[in-house]
This record gives sequence, C-alpha cells and structure tokens, in this order.
Amino acid sequence: MLKKFDKKDEESGGGSNPFQHLEKSAVLQEARVFNETPINPRKCAHILTKILYLINQGEHLGTTEATEAFFAMTKLFQSNDPTLRRMCYLTIKEMSSIAEDVIIVTSSLTKDMTGKEDNYRGPAVRALCQITDSTMLQAIERYMKQAIVDKVPSVSSSALVSSLHLLKYSFDVVKRWVNEAQEAASSDNIMVQYHALGLLYHVRRNDRLAVNKMISKFTRHGLKSPFAYCMMIRVASKQLEEEDSSRDSPLFDFIESCLRNKHEMVVYEAASAIVNLPGCSAKELAPAVSVLQLFCSSPKAALRYAAVRTLNKVAMKHPSAVTACNLDLENLVTDSNRSIATLAITTLLKTGSESSIDRLMKQISSFMSEISDEFKVVVVQAISALCQKYPRKHAVLMNFLFTMLREEGGFEYKRAIVDCIISIIEENSESKETGLSHLCEFIEDCEFTVLATRILHLLGQEGPKTNNPSKYIRFIYNRVVLEHEEVRAGAVSALAKFGAQNEEMLPSILVLLKRCVMDDDNEVRDRATFYLSVLEQKQKVLNAGYILNGLTVSIPGLERALQQYTLEPSEKPFDLKSVPLATAPMAEQRTEGTPITAAKQPEKVAATRQEIFQEQLAAVPEFQGLGPLFKSSPEPVALTESETEYVIRCTKHTFTDHMVFQFDCTNTLNDQTLENVTVQMEPTEAYEVLCYVPARSLPYNQPGTCYTLVALPKEDLTAVACTFSCMMKFTVKDCDPTTGETDDEGYEDEYVLEDLEVTITDHIQKVMKLTFEAAWDEVGDEFEKEETFTLSTTKTLEEAVGNIVKFLGMHPCERSDKVPDNKNTHTLLLAGVFRGGHDILVRARLLLLDTVTMQVTARSSEELPVDIILASVG
Repeated sequence: MLKKFDKKDEESGGGSNPFQHLEKSAVLQEARVFNETPINPRKCAHILTKILYLINQGEHLGTTEATEAFFAMTKLFQSNDPTLRRMCYLTIKEMSSIAEDVIIVTSSLTKDMTGKEDNYRGPAVRALCQITDSTMLQAIERYMKQAIVDKVPSVSSSALVSSLHLLKYSFDVVKRWVNEAQEAASSDNIMVQYHALGLLYHVRRNDRLAVNKMISKFTRHGLKSPFAYCMMIRVASKQLEEEDSSRDSPLFDFIESCLRNKHEMVVYEAASAIVNLPGCSAKELAPAVSVLQLFCSSPKAALRYAAVRTLNKVAMKHPSAVTACNLDLENLVTDSNRSIATLAITTLLKTGSESSIDRLMKQISSFMSEISDEFKVVVVQAISALCQKYPRKHAVLMNFLFTMLREEGGFEYKRAIVDCIISIIEENSESKETGLSHLCEFIEDCEFTVLATRILHLLGQEGPKTNNPSKYIRFIYNRVVLEHEEVRAGAVSALAKFGAQNEEMLPSILVLLKRCVMDDDNEVRDRATFYLSVLEQKQKVLNAGYILNGLTVSIPGLERALQQYTLEPSEKPFDLKSVPLATAPMAEQRTEGTPITAAKQPEKVAATRQEIFQEQLAAVPEFQGLGPLFKSSPEPVALTESETEYVIRCTKHTFTDHMVFQFDCTNTLNDQTLENVTVQMEPTEAYEVLCYVPARSLPYNQPGTCYTLVALPKEDLTAVACTFSCMMKFTVKDCDPTTGETDDEGYEDEYVLEDLEVTITDHIQKVMKLTFEAAWDEVGDEFEKEETFTLSTTKTLEEAVGNIVKFLGMHPCERSDKVPDNKNTHTLLLAGVFRGGHDILVRARLLLLDTVTMQVTARSSEELPVDIILASVG
C-alpha cells in the first residue's frame, strides 16, 4: 500500500522516494521469493513494483536476467490475490520486449480473459495483445471477437483499444473484426462507443468513401458518447480539408449541428473545428463565434480559457468576426485567472479600434508583473500586430515596450520585445531614431549575448543612415570596453560600418579600431585589423564588398566546397562561383556581429535541398562536366492531376549553360509496370534537347525519376523564356496486382503531359544586399542600361511592385517592396545573381498617373544579364 503524504510531510522530506536507492542485482535476488510456497502476495507485489520502477527509470535488464525474473513471476498466477494479479499483468507488458519466451504465459492470460472474474478480464486482454505477434494472433482471434462484443464495458474497451494497437502489425487480421466493432459502436457505454468508432475509423482511414459513409451512418442515428461526437467532428473536419469540400457539404452541416449539442465538450470541439477550417469566411465563422461568446461568461474557468484562446486565434485572420465579443472580452480583462485575462487583452488588441489602444495599454500595465513570461510573449506579439495595423500609434506602443524591456524577464520574453521594436523601426521610418535610442540603453546592461550582438548589427545597419549617427558610437564603443569577446567582435563590425558610410566620422572610427587591434581575443583583433586595412584604402568598392554587403554564399556550402577543394588538389585557384548561394539573407543565417569562433557549429552541418540535388545529379554519368548546380526550382511543378493514373512532377535544375529537368514519376495502376520511362520535350525557343536519362522501371506506387538534359540558347542569348510541350514515353507490361510479376513482353505507349514553362526566374537566384547603394557602386556602370516601359494592365503601385518582384524573381532590398500610403512615385531596389555567378542589380522607378510608368536601370558585372532583364521586361 502507498502511504499518502500531506503537504507538511512533503516539505519536511517525509515524501521522499522509497525506491530511490534501489540496486538491480538486489531486486533480482529478491525475486527468488516468487518460487516460495505459499506465496506471500503483499511481499511479491512489492518486489514487482521495484522491478517496474527500475525498468521505467531506464535501468537496463539483460535478456537472461529479464527471462529468469519473468519465469519466476509466472508462478504468481497460482495466487488469486487481485492486487498481485494486476501487478503480474503490468510486469508482463513491460517485460515483453526484454525477456525471451514470454509467449509461455499465453494460456494463463487466455484463461483469465475468458474467466468469470471481470476485474481480471480487461487487463488480461491488454497483456495478451502486448505479447502476441502476428503469427500467433489468429490463435486468439475467436477470443478477441468475443471480448469486443462483451457486455462488460471494461472488457470491451480493452479489446477495442488493443485491436487498435494491433492494426500496426496485423491490419488484415484486425480488419476481419469490423462486424464486432460495428456492434460495439452501438453500445450504451460512452467509452465503448468511442473506442469502437476509433477502431472503425482507423481500419477505413485510407478509404475516403467508407469514412464518409461511416460518418453519415452514425451521425444520422445520433451518438450517445460525447467523446465519440468529438472524434467524429475531428474526422469530418479532416475529410473536409483533404477533399477541399465546399461549406454546403453534409460534413460541414454535421459539424455545425454539433454546436447545438447538450455537452459543452462537443460544442467546443465543433466551434474549434469550424475556426480551424482553412478558407472559412466571417459569415461561416459566425455561429462558432456566437457559441464561444457564450462560453466567455461561463462560471467554469476551463471553458472561459478555451473560448478566449480560440477567439484569439480567430482574431488573427478575421478580427471583424470577433468584434461582436469585445464587451465580453473586456469583462475578462479583470478575470482572476491571469492566463484568461492575458488572452482577453491580446484578443482585444487585435480587434479593438485605434481610439481604445491607450486604455488597453493602461489595463495591461496593471497586471504585466503578475503573469508568466510565456504570456508576456503573447502580449508582445499582439502589440507587434497592432503596430502594423495602426502605424500612427507607434510612439505609445514603443514606450510601453521599452518599459517592459527594462523589467525582469527571461531570454524568450526579451527577444520578443527586441524583435517587435526592430519590426516597428523597419515599418516606420519616423520611429527609427527613438527605437535605436531605446535599444542602445538596453544593451548597456543586457545579459543576453545573442540580443546584444543582434542590436549591434542593427545599429551598424541603420545608425549611419540617421540624422546624427555619431551619438551611437559611444554606446557601441562601450561594448568594446566592457563586454566579453562575442559582443566586442560585434561592436567592431558595427564601428566599421559607420566608417564605411560616413567620411566625416572615418578618422574617429580608425582611431577606435586601432585600439581594438590590441584586444586579447583573436577574433576581435582579426576583425579590427581587417576592417582597418579596408577602411584606410578609402575606396567605396572595397567598403561595399568587404564591410557593408559581404559574402552572399551559403556558409555550410562554402565549408563543404573548401573541404572538397583540399581533398582534391588542383592547380586552379578556388572559385567562389562553385559555392551555392545563400537562399536567406546573411543576417538571418547568423547575426553578423556574432564571431565565427563563438557560434557553436554542429559537427556535421545538415545538407541543404540544393546540395542534395547537386549530389544526386553528379551521380548521373550523362551530367558530368556541367559544372556547379546554380539553382533548383523551389517547388516541383505538377504536370498531371493528382488523381490520374500517372502522377508526374518536374523540378528544374539550372547550370551555367544547361538545364536538367527532373521528372518524379509515380505509377498508380497496380496491374501495370512501366519500363524505360522518358519525358520527351519540344521547346518553342532556341533551347536544344541533348539527351534523356530514363527511369528503368516504374512498379506500382513506387516513385521513380527520369531526366532530360537541355542546352541553353547559343544563338539568341536573351531568349531565356521558353515553353516545352512534354510527352511521357514508356513500355507497358501487365502484371499480377498481388505479386507484381510481369506476364508479357509489353508494348510501347505514350502519355501527354501539361506544358512546362521556363521563365527568367529560373536563371536568377535571390540574394540580399543589406546596403543597396554600396552594392550599386561596387558593380559599377560599365554594363549599365536603362529603358522606360508602360505597365498598361497595372492600376496601383502596390500591384506593380508585387508583379515585378514575382516576374524577375529577385530580392527586394531595404524594404523597397513596401509602398508608402498615398504616394504616386516609388523606387524598387532588386538584387540577384544571374547563372554563372554574375551579380545583377535593378533600380525600378515607378510613376502612377492613369497607368504605371516604369523606368528600369540594370547593372551587372557582364552585359548578358542586363540584356536579358530588359528583354524579359519588354
């Protein structure tokens, strides 16, 4: 028997763990007691408890040790003590995967399972199913069928749940028990009905029609179990999502009808399901929101919490749908449960009007100190969303955030505030100086290295562009004097950026960097020496390439390429163009202020998607000598519908002078095997098909890959856009659906696919230039060209910017893709790299009159990318 300790006992140490100092050998020695006659149930149950404790604490029992203890334990079936018997069942389940020959207890368990003692039968079923493998399952099939329809609910539930576990290993056997499960599903017991429906669903889950029939059958006759209703709601919503059904579907009607159920649990489950369905309109959400509104005034804290949490989720996508609940939510702001109060506040922040912000901020301030960091983060995220919605309120919100920043809190909480302040700075140019000043004060006593280096990186990026950049230098240099090496290195990088962009401050920056050359840390000294050397040259091109924009390559890719270069000695110098480009801005990959030595790198860097493709393509003999892979299309293009007999998806791989089209093919016909599968391509432009690499065999439902190699145009170099007509050719062999063996010579066949387009985006990789002007100067005007176009179909600047970014596939720099309100002129800055590793920069000046006029200026290190850009836009 377990002793119950009250709180005083726990505090005084009276509730310490009695099994704390158990030794495996001593416990196994004690297990010899099982062989004694007569059996001492109390003593034996205590020893079994010790064995279970050791197993659950991760203690390793050898096979021999476990088997000996298991065989000794089987003698305890001679006792009729109920507690000891149940401990035996537990031990059998736990030791079934360790001991050998556990199957020996099958007869004892079968006897208990079919006996008259109801308390034994359910646990015996569970234990028996745990030790039974697929070969022995048929021997107990008759007993399992009887147990499923047993009149005792605990036995029936045990059999149903055990059957669910057995489905993973013996689907075909358990599938034969459907009739018994159907009978159990009409049980009056709420748990039996729930478990029976669960089993029926999992048996039929891969057959959509059967699932739909099951839902309509049980929902038509009504269910007794609220748990079963909840499960049916989840199954119905999953079906709706997968089938992308309209809201006129009977499945949606069923979920909506559950909003009127007498059980609160079912009502909430239905409301939650409707809220989470993708693509729901505010009108379709209305009934669910009304129910949640009622729950907001429930006396049960759990229901209030569930309601306000779900409304919070709705407010993210459909704030207008929740506005009707604002009065109820305001009543919850003073709720004694602070979790509910926090969620109510954040929901109001998402749905409230601009005039209510000041009042809400005061209400939040009153209890911010009482809630946990987790909920403080939720509040900060809501404030961040509010800043985007009401930019004129950024001053009030920024002050509130700075007050929160000065208070105590953990890393996640402080990071959320810093992220929010940075996003406000980026969205509102007016708030830049205020925000940077707040962050400067914060890093004076910031204990988190990651946040300090991130803020230093931001200061280096934004500080030089402010009206009075010199005021930030004191805060940055303080870090060099007062902080440890990671932050000092970040501060050195920030100082260098000020020197690179401000000629007046350069002499002072050089003095400060000369002091840093004497630092104790290698990384700090190396950075200071490097930046000092570059800045003393006083050349904009060097500043742009080595301080302001830096490398645009993938760091893991660079590491791999360098390692490969050292393994295969070559007389050629290492070429950076052989390194994959960074698909995300460098600042996102690793904060620039963080020294490389301080960033803890894993022993083996995970390969990127492009590197995996590079390895796969390099293994194909026909693709030797193509050079480094420049770009792979981000998403495969579907060339067939997903329901057709052959499913084909294409990934485009771009090299310097070639393209490889990778076709991933799946044969969904179980009575056919395809062989020598190729996709024949006919181009409309000057592309030339060089060769096809077939998929040798395509059995039923086993994906295979074939390739087509194409040479890029050599005559008309600017003709990069092209449409290919595609046809799959193959040999069909009929086969036995069960064995997969082919039974004939086969015949040639073909299958027409959708056309495949190659656009300019397939030839350009996005890269981020943190300082566009510096990059512009660095590329130079040797190959600069300019043209003016009229965008006749575009009526707004926002639409024009979105279309240009999408069409060219380049990265917008300095947030130039955000068009200010009420403006009729805008400049879009785009950066990318053209295949072959040539930087390409575009400055598009837009003017809105009746239509949008666009003046495009393009610069590159080569003439071809510029010509291609202008030819594509034209």
